[in-house]
Amino acid sequence: MHSRSDEFSTAPNTRLFRRGFFIALLGVATLGSWAHAEETAKKLPPQPWHMADIWWKFQEPTPHFESLDIDVTIDRDVPADVNLYVSPCGLGQLSGIAFYGGLQTNANGWPTKDKQERDFIGRGAIFSRWGKGNLSTSQARGADGTHYEAAGYEGDFVSVRRAFAWNKGSYTYSLRACDTETIDGHDFTWVSCFVTPHDGGASHYVGSLRFEGKDLTFWNQHAAFVEIYSTAKIPRSGVPEVKVTFGYPRINGVAPKFKSASVHYPAPGEQSGSPDVAKATAEGANVVVAIGAEFERDAKERKQALSLIQP
Repeated sequence: MHSRSDEFSTAPNTRLFRRGFFIALLGVATLGSWAHAEETAKKLPPQPWHMADIWWKFQEPTPHFESLDIDVTIDRDVPADVNLYVSPCGLGQLSGIAFYGGLQTNANGWPTKDKQERDFIGRGAIFSRWGKGNLSTSQARGADGTHYEAAGYEGDFVSVRRAFAWNKGSYTYSLRACDTETIDGHDFTWVSCFVTPHDGGASHYVGSLRFEGKDLTFWNQHAAFVEIYSTAKIPRSGVPEVKVTFGYPRINGVAPKFKSASVHYPAPGEQSGSPDVAKATAEGANVVVAIGAEFERDAKERKQALSLIQP
């Protein structure tokens, strides 16, 4: 993965999304300056680092998609000088169209649909979709303050992102199938993204993306990840000590029937490979990812089943 100034690392597909699917060396407090640890840095894989990739598999797809909701809890404040991406939607599909999204410490994008200059907005939420052929910002919409991007440098994508001052706390990341439209005889559905804090704050509208089709089907699985990424402002990010809890996905308001769950820790040399700094465990219906000091993981433990309980 090469460093660059946006939050993307690749279009998600069977490559386990984001160029792979899913502290470092120490915690942020002891990691020290990358500039003063050049020799050590040379031994580390390029960022982004997918520290943990979580997969849920369900008994069957969900037709007539209306909504997706995933709860996420971050157990402590995360420093602003760290590029942390908490993605409750590490990879999803609606009628075969891949999407992803989540919370970032350093989000960025175009300030308008036409002004293609990267603008950093700090903490924010993002929602992106992929496709075949050229996608454009005409397939995105948002309120004042929404940022956009559409490009094809790592898969054709279009994205919305918007500032959102998240920190320690619990949130629900949501997608909603909204209005439909017909263009040149083809039907489309606008899917909107929201983030709702559990402390009683108002729901935050991130933006909307247009998907092909009028009656969408959610596939029979879902993914989430926790990642350290690279930006032009912070090309080589440290890694915080933090614990992230993902709730069981709810589709159309209900928990789809559970089939299996697993975690994958990409190794250095794999796509989005990371130092071994994360451990995922099942706690009832939730998955808890604890990130801390580097340790040595047995190669046989890079892919593990998670014993979840159907909520």
